[in-house]
Amino acid sequence: MSRPILYSFRRCPYAMRARLALEAGGIDVELREIIFRDKAPEFLATSPKGTVPVLAGANDLLLEESLDIIRWSMEISKAGELLKPDAGSTDKAIALIERMDADFKPHLDKYKYASRYEDVDGIVSRSAGAKFIEELDEMLAGQPYLYGQKRSVADIGVAPFVRQFAHVDQDWFYGQDWTNVIRWLDAFKASPEFLRIMKKYPKWVAGDDAIIFPPEID
Repeated sequence: MSRPILYSFRRCPYAMRARLALEAGGIDVELREIIFRDKAPEFLATSPKGTVPVLAGANDLLLEESLDIIRWSMEISKAGELLKPDAGSTDKAIALIERMDADFKPHLDKYKYASRYEDVDGIVSRSAGAKFIEELDEMLAGQPYLYGQKRSVADIGVAPFVRQFAHVDQDWFYGQDWTNVIRWLDAFKASPEFLRIMKKYPKWVAGDDAIIFPPEID
């Protein structure tokens, strides 16, 4: 059976969380690294909206949103058990991701890309986004992960965006009194799973040899 194709971009947080879910499930896919300034025609033919991640495969499989890829991975593989929270439910963890996407991500964009918006103050947007970080810090008090003692779908769904928020101005971020979030984020960035899904790949061009993801464990 042919592997599904994952169109991805290494630094995109949406693509990161999709790759983390596939990695957790041990689901082999053919990875095609997309460059936004030069999108492959085959990618646009598959998904005209032109954003990553996109997972395409047999039997009309076409998932164009990272959360759909996460849900699919959890339904068909061991990711469903591995990423299940040990405190709270999977539905509750997914709801936190959805709320982050709706409420935190717009502030993150206006903070990181303030020059792209009219009448937007990046520092004001940073302050608005910081409220969500403070909420996460409270959730992480006394425990290593958002929903208890083990990594769950909430952690892989949220952490790539907190990482992006932190990297806009790391001196400022690491100067805040977010001891729990900083510990959690640093552990996430140093984790074998994250390092594995962040391996660098060249831009995909039709005719290239297939790149199988997840990569072999060294």
